[in-house]
Amino acid sequence: MPTERERQYYRMGYQDGFAHGSEDPRKQYGLLDVDEQLRISARATGRSRKKRKLSAWNKYVKANSKKPRFRYRNGKLNLKKMAIAFRKTPAGKRSRKR
Repeated sequence: MPTERERQYYRMGYQDGFAHGSEDPRKQYGLLDVDEQLRISARATGRSRKKRKLSAWNKYVKANSKKPRFRYRNGKLNLKKMAIAFRKTPAGKRSRKR
């Protein structure tokens, strides 16, 4: 059997949870759109976030993803073939030396 103090703690927790549940559920569970989250975080910091630079591999994929030699007939990318070709480029050789 719970003691009187335990019942009191349970009641306080229930009241806190009930009050918390009256907020916007999308905000409560983090289900906001990515754009909405960025706008909120930008407002909080007062400035927009800088985007990261693309890595050499990301640049290579972006530049070559439309080329037919790296495409399957169903439209998917042949990443294995693309990775082999990337390793033969100067940028690919530079990243492997580390």
